[in-house]
Amino acid sequence: MRRAALLVSASLLAGLLPLASSAAADDEAPPRVSKDAPYLNAKLPIEKRVADLLPRMTLEEKVGQMTQAERGAVTDQSDIATYGLGSILSGGGSTPTPNTPEAWAEMINSFQRTALSTRLGIPLIYGVDAVHGHNNLAGATIMPHNIGLGSSREPQLAYEAAKVTAAETRATGIPWDFAPCLCVTRDDRWGRAYESFGEDPGLVESMATVIQGLQGAPSGKDLKRNDKVLASAKHFVGDGGTEYGSSTTGTYTIDQGVTKVTRKELEAVHLSPYQDAVDRGVGTVMPSFSSLDIVGDGKGAVKMHARADMINGVLKDRMGFDGFVISDWEAINQLPGDYASDVRTSVNAGLDMIMVPNAYKDFHQTLLDEAKAGRVSEKRIDDAVSRILTQKFKLGLFENPYADTSGASKIGSPGHRAVAREAAAKSQVLLKNAGGVLPLKKSQKVYVAGSNADDIGDQSGGWTISWQGSSGDITQGTTILEGMRKAAPGSTITYSKEAAAPTSGHDVGVVVVGETPYAEGMGDVGNGHDMVLSAADQAAVDKVCGAMKCAVLIVSGRTQLIGDRLGDIDALVASWLPGTEGDGVVDVLYGKRDFTGQLPVTWPKSEAQLPINVGDAAYDPQFPYGWGLTTLKKAPGGGAATLKGLAVAAAVAERTGSEKAGRAIVTKARLLVQQKIGSGITQTVAKPFAEADRLLLTGRYGQAVAKLTAAYRAA
Repeated sequence: MRRAALLVSASLLAGLLPLASSAAADDEAPPRVSKDAPYLNAKLPIEKRVADLLPRMTLEEKVGQMTQAERGAVTDQSDIATYGLGSILSGGGSTPTPNTPEAWAEMINSFQRTALSTRLGIPLIYGVDAVHGHNNLAGATIMPHNIGLGSSREPQLAYEAAKVTAAETRATGIPWDFAPCLCVTRDDRWGRAYESFGEDPGLVESMATVIQGLQGAPSGKDLKRNDKVLASAKHFVGDGGTEYGSSTTGTYTIDQGVTKVTRKELEAVHLSPYQDAVDRGVGTVMPSFSSLDIVGDGKGAVKMHARADMINGVLKDRMGFDGFVISDWEAINQLPGDYASDVRTSVNAGLDMIMVPNAYKDFHQTLLDEAKAGRVSEKRIDDAVSRILTQKFKLGLFENPYADTSGASKIGSPGHRAVAREAAAKSQVLLKNAGGVLPLKKSQKVYVAGSNADDIGDQSGGWTISWQGSSGDITQGTTILEGMRKAAPGSTITYSKEAAAPTSGHDVGVVVVGETPYAEGMGDVGNGHDMVLSAADQAAVDKVCGAMKCAVLIVSGRTQLIGDRLGDIDALVASWLPGTEGDGVVDVLYGKRDFTGQLPVTWPKSEAQLPINVGDAAYDPQFPYGWGLTTLKKAPGGGAATLKGLAVAAAVAERTGSEKAGRAIVTKARLLVQQKIGSGITQTVAKPFAEADRLLLTGRYGQAVAKLTAAYRAA
């Protein structure tokens, strides 16, 4: 394999096309590189290869490496060579036609051939937002969104899901994924709440295993494999903490707004997942569109793309991040001042590559001018380019620049879908189960209704095939209704979306309701969205639950306000956005798997309570953070005496650092306490209950059982 890689590199450069002109070339073009140049020698350490290549580059070529364009904007492919573009991306829904693995690979190879025609033969790095599977590609395996993975509380499962995403993405020729989102969501009105693993930094940090699933080993040694991609931790920092009403972007209400925190809150809530990401070797980091206002620092609200103190000072210097920083979509345009000011401010703040999807020509010329004028130093330019080249070398792009499609046959394969099915099952959170309505029995006559029972688009959510996602049969998969019919083929299952069919003669109803897809600020509450069920869904719940025992499944990217109907609902499930594998949802409905999911966010009683999070002084939710019932696992008996014994065992597990034992002990205590609480969730119960799960995530098992004991006594 090593010999083949060297031959590929040599053959590419031996047949280079005539030298492409530079956007601002000197009268005499620099000479073409020799195929024996040290940076082309894969046997040399990456540091030496970068050190050899960097001084060979002109300023124009360096600026090109810092420039990222969108595929749709590159209407003249020769621009890739003319401007020496370092990267091209596909925005959400930006796909080749047809939208097939083969077409993706052919498109990227075509771009790559042009990049390799330049005198130095520096390959492009192509990037996409594969945030829950290779979600731009029709037929790909679509995983539950992060909010569902956070519900699973299983870092290993998140890792396995990311492995599938990486393999399917790289098999189409894409080596870079703008994921994961390590945001800590603090307000469910945010249109990106579902991109977060949860509201507690300990939970978000625990799920950062996705970075290894995407990249492999922290050293980066696995990045050249054909089933790994470069990850991007985003959005640095505080994107999940923006205040409602603070956004100034169009009609957005909270997304891209202002996060106002003390330095202590910033460190404890929003920064901690990033240190873990850096320790895991994440290759790139993307700053947030939002502004950060640190109380007492005298700066006021400053856009994160301009905060040198956070990007250079905290991320790179203090945390030791050695990858490269990529801007968000046209984000530098939101900085105050003219365009030249936007460019120099962002680059001097520590951004290494700028996502200028449609303005790559203007950016290239502007940064060139700023560098020649000395307003952006040569040292800063060299640092940025060195970071970018390092990741390209790690990815093996100089040796294998073209798509390796040998893994394409596994895209959407049964094996990959099995992982997504498990993830969907473990993301389901059982909030209420009066009378043991769940699990269903295959002998029962079931009445199914609701807008999201038979809609693959709705259950997949935003960032699916298109940026905003859409309802309907948009890709391959199994809806919840289809899964029910497969699981109980001999049963009577009546489906009536709006509950128009007669309800008599059925044993139980399943009403699947919730949201239609959205993404980013387009989904902000107050921007055409709210947190209540549609009138049609409300009517379906009322009719079905008024006629028979019923289970209501809420398919949504955030919590929904259902308190006024909770008393009429026998079983309630937070299904989140489970992705294409509706069979996973059905697995827990029919008892093939147990319900094991726990709330990754607090479920409010009213919008007036928002923001509401674990640890708040006033905490009186509908359901607390960490809540999640089971159907197949019996809660231990013994009451207070059992809790006392579990407390002793938890203290031992904490002292010996036994994570597996500690988690099992706290889970037993939680199930016991939930059984006593039942539907009687009060403020005195909810607060210690929620805090127990936060303590569990940080290994404080003894304290977690103590909090659960306090909740038990208050119940």
